[in-house]
Amino acid sequence: MASKHSGMHYLLQGLRLIRQPGLRRYVVIPLLVSILCFGGAIFGLSYWLDSLLDTLLGKLPAWLDWLRYLLWPLFMLTCVLVVFYSFSIITNLLAAPFNGMLAEAVEQHLTGQPIGTGGWRALARDIVPSLLSELRKLLYLALRALPLGILFLIPGINVAAPFVWALFSAWMLAIEYLDYPMANHWLHFAAQRKILRGNRMLSYGFGGSTLLLTMIPVVNFIAMPAAVAGATAMWVEEFRSGNLPATTQA
Repeated sequence: MASKHSGMHYLLQGLRLIRQPGLRRYVVIPLLVSILCFGGAIFGLSYWLDSLLDTLLGKLPAWLDWLRYLLWPLFMLTCVLVVFYSFSIITNLLAAPFNGMLAEAVEQHLTGQPIGTGGWRALARDIVPSLLSELRKLLYLALRALPLGILFLIPGINVAAPFVWALFSAWMLAIEYLDYPMANHWLHFAAQRKILRGNRMLSYGFGGSTLLLTMIPVVNFIAMPAAVAGATAMWVEEFRSGNLPATTQA
């Protein structure tokens, strides 16, 4: 099914949704987790990145001094992508049960229909399954991130490595955030990936927009709840029952 919207449209819709009075209470805990994790990432990155770059680029011979202007932005982009994507994983791991609650509340807000996942009473019961789901995604990430990481070590190819990593990060963020509304409807991880592979442009657009949001200091504090809300809006408008192939049902 062709989408009438872009992935960025849904992220912007998520930013609007988390300001709705009926949804704000579900944003509090994910927002606090984001502030703590991304606040630590910003502090740590600003503390050592500049001196690290000076040390590495200071070893270049004088006749290659012009490479500083090429390597500096590439190395900085690599560090920012790796650090902030790593902290995105940590924040989602810690806030996973509460993100599921937020996705449920957003879907009910958009459709006017409860989806019957159990609400707050089911939160304690869902903590372990939510964490296990996050760990499965981490394994999926690790098996693909390690080979991509080798690209940074290959001369010549390493110039393109940050851009390949950015594309991979966009895909992983789409998987990460669409998991919450899909899991609320008992779609397993394999089915989720199949749905997203059938809508690659929409998925990459949403994941790429979310990646950019996570890289903006201070604004990135709201990236996680906004992405959960936006992913839920995408689920409702693009993938909800009636729009899915029967083979994707869990």
